Amino acid sequence: MPSRRVIIPEGMENIYETYHYAPGILVGDNLYLSGQVGRDEALNVVPGAEAQFTQAFENVGKVLRAAGASFDDVVEMETWFADDMADLKTFMAVKDRFFTGHYPTWTGFAVKGFSMTGILVEIKCKAVLGLSSE
Repeated sequence: MPSRRVIIPEGMENIYETYHYAPGILVGDNLYLSGQVGRDEALNVVPGAEAQFTQAFENVGKVLRAAGASFDDVVEMETWFADDMADLKTFMAVKDRFFTGHYPTWTGFAVKGFSMTGILVEIKCKAVLGLSSE
């Protein structure tokens, strides 16, 4: 029977302790990531679309690394964009800096808003550990 392990990267402890959700859950070789946004460790939203998208992907990377995974292990990505997805071209350019070889499935949505003012995107992923070694 697979075990369940909570993944809390260094610097994300306040998310688990204050908001009571895990940045990631590892079940067997399957890693489920909570949606990551472009905010720093102090939970401040990063200004500017490109910088915020980069920070969101860096936060995804922190969770992946804490579980022993990489972007090559990601098999599914869902993104939620603020309102009109006006910055999609910029988002795709940033995404391609992180996904360089093995591309995941991807579904994107436009939403009315997020839990914090100023957030432009939220990124949620599923990964299978060990795929990056293929």
